[in-house]
Amino acid sequence: MGHPQLPTTESAVRAIREIADAYRLEMTVTDDIGADRTSRRTAAGAFAVLDPDGSLPHEAYVELGGSPAVSVQLFPEDDAKIIVDGVEFPDLPRASVPAFLRSVYGGTAWVKARSFPPGQWLIVPLPGDETYKELILRGALTPWLARGIR
Repeated sequence: MGHPQLPTTESAVRAIREIADAYRLEMTVTDDIGADRTSRRTAAGAFAVLDPDGSLPHEAYVELGGSPAVSVQLFPEDDAKIIVDGVEFPDLPRASVPAFLRSVYGGTAWVKARSFPPGQWLIVPLPGDETYKELILRGALTPWLARGIR
């Protein structure tokens, strides 16, 4: 895809901060640095701080204020998990995070409702032909999600 590369967790946090500034959102960041601190590190041994290659893995958890409630977890493995008003998008490429957030805050994300089988999905289109879609659990339709139903 034509996303700019975000080679590090730091560069991804910087990109999210620019989006938060553009949409006037409060932002909090929690950093976990070292294999002993990151959530899914399996390559390093117990109590190891460095990965086997000598690098220091960096993971960040970002919360954005406002509506919708958005959190972004950036993993050292170049992927991320984004939660939008309770709807979880796991395993997103880290490079897709800025475009994903611009879609959510810029108004191009929407909710698809189907009567049979019944269900609602949050659809997040990105530039090009990339689209992410996740099921909204029953009873989890927030006011922000309800506004986007098509």
